[in-house]
Amino acid sequence: MSQQIEIEFKNLLTKEEFDRLTSFFHLSENDFVQQENHYFDTELFQLKELGIALRIRAKNNRYVLTLKEPAHVGLLETHQPLSEQEALTAIRTSLLPKEGEVMEKIARLGIKSEMLVLFGSLTTFRAEKVYKNGLIVLDHSRYENKEDFEAEFEAKDEKEGMQMFYSLLKMHGIPLRKTENKIKRLYLAKRSKENWR
Repeated sequence: MSQQIEIEFKNLLTKEEFDRLTSFFHLSENDFVQQENHYFDTELFQLKELGIALRIRAKNNRYVLTLKEPAHVGLLETHQPLSEQEALTAIRTSLLPKEGEVMEKIARLGIKSEMLVLFGSLTTFRAEKVYKNGLIVLDHSRYENKEDFEAEFEAKDEKEGMQMFYSLLKMHGIPLRKTENKIKRLYLAKRSKENWR
């Protein structure tokens, strides 16, 4: 189990803007790695109501269960490695492990593991590059017959990170866009498709 505070800024991109930044950072197709995010919540979306996200990420044959919670600055991420069998069982049957730091935190919220269900999955092709005092991340994501392009900037300091990211966007003539996180975009896509609440 590990924890970290995540401070990141994100902005949706057009395909042309995405290609421009890919070129600027000298990234090739080989720099993009596929990862799958599988998101869980209760049927009443109790985690969403608390501003919390729960996912299993599959990347390079490794599986990590992550809980993201609001923190004073950014998000507090709690990571719990899973075996391939644990991850595939959860993805196929919604049976998550009952033990571990992530599941203990969820239990403290009054949510039992058997209340959690897989509500959607999202595939991302991601490239990362150290940029100034942080990490620039370019994502091409596919979910619910949609695709989108996004730049993220992970920083150690909120104020400095915001300045660097906004400066990068301005330098490339990219407008600042209100950008929801991936789980929210997936949720909204599923809701519009399936008439969720």
